[in-house]
Amino acid sequence: MAQKPSIPKGTRDFSPVEMAKRNYIFDTIRSVYSLYGYEQIETPAMETLQTLMGKYGDEGDKLLFKVLNSGDFLGKVTDGELAGRNPLHLASRICEKGLRYDLTVPFARYVVMHRDELQLPFKRYQIQPVWRADRPQKGRYREFYQCDADVVGSDSLLNEVELMQIVDEVFSRFGIRVAVKINNRKILSGIAEAIGAPDKIVEITVAIDKLDKVGLDNVNAELRQDGIGEEAIAKLQPIIQLDGTNDGKLATIASVLEGNEVGLKGVEETRFILDALKSAGMRNEVVFDLTLARGLNYYTGAIFEVKALDTPMGSITGGGRYDNLTGIFGMPGLSGVGISFGADRIYDVLNALSLYPEDAVGGTQLLFINFGGREAAYCMPIAAAARAAGVRTELYPDAAKMKKQMGYANAKRIPFVALVGEDEMSRGMVTLKDMATGEQATLPAGELVAAVAGKVGK
Repeated sequence: MAQKPSIPKGTRDFSPVEMAKRNYIFDTIRSVYSLYGYEQIETPAMETLQTLMGKYGDEGDKLLFKVLNSGDFLGKVTDGELAGRNPLHLASRICEKGLRYDLTVPFARYVVMHRDELQLPFKRYQIQPVWRADRPQKGRYREFYQCDADVVGSDSLLNEVELMQIVDEVFSRFGIRVAVKINNRKILSGIAEAIGAPDKIVEITVAIDKLDKVGLDNVNAELRQDGIGEEAIAKLQPIIQLDGTNDGKLATIASVLEGNEVGLKGVEETRFILDALKSAGMRNEVVFDLTLARGLNYYTGAIFEVKALDTPMGSITGGGRYDNLTGIFGMPGLSGVGISFGADRIYDVLNALSLYPEDAVGGTQLLFINFGGREAAYCMPIAAAARAAGVRTELYPDAAKMKKQMGYANAKRIPFVALVGEDEMSRGMVTLKDMATGEQATLPAGELVAAVAGKVGK
């Protein structure tokens, strides 16, 4: 007996209904991006490891899916190297490519390679899958889509403001209530200097980024493991447990960072963004959250994270400014800022809250029953006219029993069925059945399309 097929853990198949839901997500995000002047690009699924490695920190490097070289990939590996069983060293010898971990680093590579073709500032969006060798769990997958928007070639904080407006518009269209969290890596760097641990900024940000997940005690334990002294940890406590209004928290941080140029610059940038958003008519709450640290090494300024309020889910959107990213590809000084919608998590949130519009997941709207060759030929031009009017239409391909064809319509939840027999053909008519009510009406063939279009909202 053949072994039952399976798919890799952390990946999923999607049915037609599920794909309709996903396309609703992609189309909504795509339409808002276009509304703000962003243009679409795509990059390869594979990048060279030289492009990917060292851009996400040690933890990110471990989660890269590496692709074996073609042909005899062990040809240049010695027996001693194999016996040493050093996975990182062996990977560097037998793998030159990897699946992309996110869309931002490939975008930075794209900008450097195509710099002469781009009009700066360059506003791009990209909707493609990414892969991470993570442990699969609820809301976390090894293959998932990201929906990114980035601006490069502009230092203006109005870009950050605009991206937050995009976030607000997208989730308002979805009907998802969210909290938009904002922080600034300059503030975090200033705090590291203020507590006397400037060389531990990465360890501090990685640790406090986990505050919501593991709690304060475990964060402090991780700080100790990273070699941060008790005095520095004590100074950090009142800072990471700030409470109150955005303005109040910023005022407190500014007083703590008095005289620290980098930290105060972060406060100034954050205050500008929050003040601008006050007059932008935001429909969702924007919160200054000092515990937001986003461990990716390339963020240098504002950082963002969005969480759904009505269902327990992790971050569903994130991003920030990465002034130095293109510098690692030989183009220093080109500033960038971007966001990424986690389409798969948004999918789960919309499912959990039953927020999909009925027309977004609808399939066929009109089915012509097939009674035979002559009847099918009569129906085909009417079906073509229905499609031309925007009505999603099928003609059942086989002259099967009526019960089977009606069962097909019920299984696919097709709202209207058209029946054409000898009597209808002789009179130039069509019988239309409403599957929800069971009502039937016979009408001229030329009036069918308008009748159905009016009922399905076309």
